[in-house]
Amino acid sequence: MNEQVEEKGHEMHETMADAETAEQFISEKRLGERIRRLRLKKSMGLVELGKHTGLSASFLSQLETGRVVPTLRNLARIAMVFSKDLSYFFETEPAAIFRVHRKKDRVRMPQTGVETPTYSFESLGYMVPDRLMDPYFAEFVPLPEDSEPKAHLHLGVEFLYVLSGELALQHGDQETTLGAGDAVYFDAATPHSYRCAGSRPAEAIIVTINQVPTQQPLPIRQPAAQRTAAPAGPRSLTAVPKPGNAM
Repeated sequence: MNEQVEEKGHEMHETMADAETAEQFISEKRLGERIRRLRLKKSMGLVELGKHTGLSASFLSQLETGRVVPTLRNLARIAMVFSKDLSYFFETEPAAIFRVHRKKDRVRMPQTGVETPTYSFESLGYMVPDRLMDPYFAEFVPLPEDSEPKAHLHLGVEFLYVLSGELALQHGDQETTLGAGDAVYFDAATPHSYRCAGSRPAEAIIVTINQVPTQQPLPIRQPAAQRTAAPAGPRSLTAVPKPGNAM
């Protein structure tokens, strides 16, 4: 009987987490960094966070720098401010995205859907899954005078930066010519086309962003007696499906 008690006590001693192991576990979760990241994403100062949680700014500063360890109660207060579950602070963080695209590995593709391509392009982000933007390197070639570039459109917005040469851009009923160092940002849902405006090819970096702000309905004016104050919130971004031909 005594031998069984001693054996069970030995097993408990082996599985018991010592203080050093517990400290290492807490350190690996980087609670302070996660709290600070949440706060900065909301552009919130320590004093403001303190007002929402009932904790002092100096204590929150110590939490973020790892000088003190938060209790579950304090951690729950902070989690509620940012609409997070308590488990958020203990889940494994996803690895940060980092992908290098070597020039030798890229594939150059011609413009599709036309007999005479206006440009060729190379994807600069093809190795990144679920990306929020699509960057391209594009080369625009001179066309015969009687040839018209094909207009296209897609959801989202587009950014173009001219590296070399001259490039004519038609956007709806607007037309402009861009030179090296010029840039343009525009609504990609408006029909647009490009045309090399010089005797030599033009090169550019193009970034398409497949997110657009949701349209806010115009407010309906009500009689003063029926108006009620409502807090104004930030406009949300709604992800849209990636277009089949972003270029």
